[in-house]
Amino acid sequence: MHKSFTDQMGREMTISFPPKRIISLVPSQTELLFDLGLDQEIIGLTKFCIHPIEKFAGRTKVGGTKKLNIDLIKDLKPDLIIGNKEENTQSDIEELSGFFPVWMSDIFTLDDAIKTISQIGALVDREPEASYLNHLISAGFNDLKTLAVQNKIDKKIAYLIWRKPYMVAGKNTFIDDILLLNGMTNVVQQDRYPQITLDELQSLNCELILLSSEPYPFDSKHIEEIQSAIPGAKIMLVDGEMFSWYGSRLVKAVQYFFEFQKKLY
Repeated sequence: MHKSFTDQMGREMTISFPPKRIISLVPSQTELLFDLGLDQEIIGLTKFCIHPIEKFAGRTKVGGTKKLNIDLIKDLKPDLIIGNKEENTQSDIEELSGFFPVWMSDIFTLDDAIKTISQIGALVDREPEASYLNHLISAGFNDLKTLAVQNKIDKKIAYLIWRKPYMVAGKNTFIDDILLLNGMTNVVQQDRYPQITLDELQSLNCELILLSSEPYPFDSKHIEEIQSAIPGAKIMLVDGEMFSWYGSRLVKAVQYFFEFQKKLY
């Protein structure tokens, strides 16, 4: 049986349904596919698709998210490839689309993530499972939003994702939306992931600087480095997966943010 779908970039594709040989090119979406119960169907993933770790070893690694091994993917003969506009490179996706059905997500907000989980559920014939995950995520984040208002959390923050040069999550990012839902206002007004100096960061008068565990692995030694330049701000290490993974990890993120909000009031 064949079925047609339109991805989030407006591209229509027809797949053999339900798909039996899936390659996932994005860590958070790979975790989602496993959580939807597609153990047998996932034949390839990237070297960064580490969750769930016990499934990682037995799957073919098709390169990194930005640098895919196209020949290896062709050898695997997938009947569906799932990627993301921000995570994967346009040239790789265009080349693969000439050979296989490639479904792309494009995610900026929690609402986008919930829509993506529904659409991927339909794509891989797991709609009830996707619906249940979305129920948990929606209910949890609605509670978090309410709590942030009740506890009058209103922090001006900056969220660092890279060092040398320093880079921050700006507007029009999934991270920015997750911050807002938890009562945190991003002081960075530029779009996407601009570079920033510590002097510039100091001038933005943020109360709180969050250092992400990924993609750059910030740790406690970096707190001192930044604190000496910006003595007025509180600096915290945070789990980057909870702020930036937009698949089923969001279920775990709800509990993480319940605890995290307690540190903010």
